[in-house]
Amino acid sequence: MKEPVLLTPGPLTTSSATKLAMVRDWGSRDTGFIAINRRVRELLLDIIHARDSHVCVPLQGSGTFAVEAMLGTLVPRDGHVLVPLNGAYCKRIARICSILGRRTTTLNFEENEPVRPGDVDAALKRDPSITHVALVHCETSTGVLNPLKEVAEIVARHKRSLLVDAMSSFAALEIDGQKIAFDALVAASGKCLEGPPGMGFALVTRDSLEKSAGNSPSLVLDLHDQWVNMEKTAQWRFTPPTVVVAALHAALEQFVAEGGQPARLARYRRNCEVLIEGMTRLGFKLFLEARHQAPVIVTFHAPTDPNYDFQKFYDRVREKGFVLYPGKLTQVDTLRVGCIGAIDEHVMRAAVHAIADTLAEQNIRLHETGAVRSRQNAA
Repeated sequence: MKEPVLLTPGPLTTSSATKLAMVRDWGSRDTGFIAINRRVRELLLDIIHARDSHVCVPLQGSGTFAVEAMLGTLVPRDGHVLVPLNGAYCKRIARICSILGRRTTTLNFEENEPVRPGDVDAALKRDPSITHVALVHCETSTGVLNPLKEVAEIVARHKRSLLVDAMSSFAALEIDGQKIAFDALVAASGKCLEGPPGMGFALVTRDSLEKSAGNSPSLVLDLHDQWVNMEKTAQWRFTPPTVVVAALHAALEQFVAEGGQPARLARYRRNCEVLIEGMTRLGFKLFLEARHQAPVIVTFHAPTDPNYDFQKFYDRVREKGFVLYPGKLTQVDTLRVGCIGAIDEHVMRAAVHAIADTLAEQNIRLHETGAVRSRQNAA
């Protein structure tokens, strides 16, 4: 049976070459694995043009492991973090800071609006005790893109530190470490790099990492300790996810061969265009204004028809070969469709057709179009 296409924000559909890279077993101290690990760290830095200014610290676990490691390692125990909030993952950062015992101030925005740089500027002016700003670049709960460059300029002007969660933007959207000042940026293997899940990483300025010794309240999430050990031995402190690292290496080589970040963005942008065009033709309404939409994951208002039940809808679309994602918003009922992974616009068209057929089969009326009766509406 053919495996379904994952239209989710991670894990996502990987290429055959990436899957095949997980077939072989690797010893964590094997010279071949050590070489792969070194190459992966270099390639990750190259994506943001930061091999001379930053270091790459890989870490076991999901992206949230890397986020918590960044916050716990780089924010001293008497630090004060400003967290602009416009979605679930920003809220998660604030919760992590609270659990770590780091003083936290939040700056609240609507879930369908990007962070306003002027508000960040005003907050930093009001409170000189703030030491760090933790910004989510692309808020995965909606797909809203936050203004990283503008916020970075403000944070730098105030001589504070910027910590970036770039889980859903890294390798797709342009981030240039030579043009945008940040102390650290974290992402993970299973997003726009198109690797399997299981490895996070932090790209950190050497200076800020050197100053962070002793900050972390955790052994396993201490980026400074992980970095020092890896520099000395070229090995991970604890058992690494060897097959995940090997698969990420394969995915990175494919990323380079495809044409790097510009080519990946072009493919994702086309995926996004095809998806939005098809879904809006069916009658779905976008949650975000187009100008705020990142070509990573698209949030649609869920149908209000009483025949619509997300689980039944999800199950039927999955039977047709596509895995959707539930909404993650607090105020409105939504569903999300990812544009990322080893997929192209042809896959997106097939997904829209599957959704159209499911709407017709389940007699679900959309906002303004009435019942969808055939896939011709999505063509």
